[in-house]
Amino acid sequence: MSNAENAGDDEQSFLSHLVELRTRLLKAVAVVLVILVALIPVANKLYAWLAKPLLEHLPAGGAMIATDVASPFFAPLKLAFFVAVFIAMPFILYQGWSFVSPGLYKHERRLAVPLLASSVLLFYIGCAFAYFLVLPAVFTFITSVAPAGVAVMPDISRFLDFALVLFLAFGLCFEVPVALVILVAIGAATPDQLVRSRPYTIVGAFIIAAVLTPPDVISQLLLAVPMCLLYEVGIFAARLLGKHSTDQADTPAA
Repeated sequence: MSNAENAGDDEQSFLSHLVELRTRLLKAVAVVLVILVALIPVANKLYAWLAKPLLEHLPAGGAMIATDVASPFFAPLKLAFFVAVFIAMPFILYQGWSFVSPGLYKHERRLAVPLLASSVLLFYIGCAFAYFLVLPAVFTFITSVAPAGVAVMPDISRFLDFALVLFLAFGLCFEVPVALVILVAIGAATPDQLVRSRPYTIVGAFIIAAVLTPPDVISQLLLAVPMCLLYEVGIFAARLLGKHSTDQADTPAA
């Protein structure tokens, strides 16, 4: 086969991959849009549910405000979009997995599936942890330190941005076990090295917690302590990975 024919085959293969990638992206976008359309009628209820931990800790007669003219419309719509992405995340990851899995080795495919499932589950758990435990603690602190004569009336858009950042921070921090397993799987670290790095990890967890949470001890502990515990879970999972690893030569998946 000539070089020109090889180049033509490579270009055709590249174009076919682009077409498949576009198809899977369109499917993911379509699912998000369908869920978003379904959530729009209940967008205000979603926002009320999100703001519940704050409203419960406002002083008697306290309320949220909207400083921008369009905030009462765009804030619930923005929340509905992020909830749609949140709900569709397993399908989005499945589309990504379906695109890359044919080029992986068998042992990589066996490892990738539980890692993807674990990452989604841990992210959901992190967001739930932030909503049910962290947000009430944060708002209790914020309302308790307000100076006398100051009415605590948060803006709905700024509150939404704050809550989304907090959800993202806790969701990503709960991915610690997955990150450690990946590091061990690619040979960037060993379980023994992770154990020796434990003191630095504890310090780093409290530094991250101090940066991502308000300056109160409770909310910082609510992030730092789970990160330290999840680090131990990651070490345990990495040891399990080492026990089940084999020295067989890699063979491409059929």
